[in-house]
Amino acid sequence: MLEQIRDDKVRKLENFKAKGIDPYPSNSFEKEDLKDIVKKEIGGKVTAAGRVMLFRNMGNITFMHLQDESDRMQIVVNKKEFGGDYKFWMKNLDVGDFVGVEGERFDTQKGEKSILAKKFTLLAKSILPLPDKHKALQDEDEKFRKRYLDILFNTRVRDMIEKKAEFWNAVREFHVKHGFIEVETPVLENTTGGADAAPFITHHDALDMDVYLRISAGELWQKRLMVAGLEKTFEIGRIFRNEGMSTEHLQDYTQCEAYWAYGDYKKMYKFLRDCYIYVAERTFNTSKFKIRGFDVDLDKDWPLIDYSEEIKKQINFDIWKASDKEIIKKLEQLGIDIEIKSRGRLVDSLWKHCRKNIGGPVILINEPKIISPLSKTCRDDPNVTERFHFVIAGSEIGQGYSELNDPIDQKERFEKQQALRNTGDKEAQMADDEFVEALEYGMPPTCGHGFSERLFSFLMDKPVRECQIFPLMKPRK
Repeated sequence: MLEQIRDDKVRKLENFKAKGIDPYPSNSFEKEDLKDIVKKEIGGKVTAAGRVMLFRNMGNITFMHLQDESDRMQIVVNKKEFGGDYKFWMKNLDVGDFVGVEGERFDTQKGEKSILAKKFTLLAKSILPLPDKHKALQDEDEKFRKRYLDILFNTRVRDMIEKKAEFWNAVREFHVKHGFIEVETPVLENTTGGADAAPFITHHDALDMDVYLRISAGELWQKRLMVAGLEKTFEIGRIFRNEGMSTEHLQDYTQCEAYWAYGDYKKMYKFLRDCYIYVAERTFNTSKFKIRGFDVDLDKDWPLIDYSEEIKKQINFDIWKASDKEIIKKLEQLGIDIEIKSRGRLVDSLWKHCRKNIGGPVILINEPKIISPLSKTCRDDPNVTERFHFVIAGSEIGQGYSELNDPIDQKERFEKQQALRNTGDKEAQMADDEFVEALEYGMPPTCGHGFSERLFSFLMDKPVRECQIFPLMKPRK
């Protein structure tokens, strides 16, 4: 059936060619937006262009719906007033075709705002039929695979794309307003850094060596810029993590990171909190959201919660006194499976269990030093670091810390992380001797933050994959 429809549309395409009409012209077509044409006075000359979404031929008069990015509008083609070959056009034009329309504004007897067509210009002939407008795409896999059709028929997806653009524009605007300059750092790296994540590996033919796709938005590079004398930088860019997929995890996504010389984590969490509120208001015109069953108001107080105290409060367990075996036993009691049994991973698994019960927004502080290889040790407690996490609707939606700028301490922590990698922990960080060398030249006290498009997906209350325009799909078999 589909092949028959396609053959018929190809035949019509050949009819246009035989008539001397190029079905895919290369010249530009100057058009007005339909949203502006609708407001024009009756009788005014108009030039529109878009995709034919409805086609109803009634003999000597034909009704169409034309859709462009701005709106949808009725086109009326009257045989008596149409300047071209009415019969030919009505026989060979289809739903799905892109056309230019020249005519005048008028209202039908029923008062529907329309365009009375005087001339058509074929801009692109479609040779596959569009889905039924009432059913559109039903299968979830097909929606992602043919996202362009889902966007065409689903205004909610189109609105999401526009909101996401506004979201990142607002993030950029907030940082620039506060004196940060936007930078670009390498995507291909000799060693990965800035996060606990498994990287993708690819081969660089020209240099004949394997390289990694970055797992952070240039953390170790931006800190080199602090060494260089820059004081406020940020980057919004794509990062890649070769890990599992979930409602809030993807393998390639957009992240923002920023670094601020002469600041600490307290200064940064206040800045980032204000950033979230600003971005939410700009993008959604509200600070109040329903996320995963939690009522979240970004404009209310963001209380500080202590990492170990929150675990003790929720599951009556002291991470400082417990042995590794006791933590493993507790995890088993909670029904939590864990493959890597390093101290840091065990403790972090307890926290992640507790985290899901917190609606937020809250600011988590005093994370154990063993989990934070790039963060400064807390000035009041050598066992924890000056690191924060924003917790919203049971998940971490942004973090930051007072950056470690002691090269000797940094080298020792890298060595411990590398030892974990050598025992099979693929998410442990790689030792980066060149970064340590940069620190040896001196880096001022610096704070940093990072958050990804997970924040946008949470504010939309949708899985993060659904909030990407073209999520990665397996090829059809």
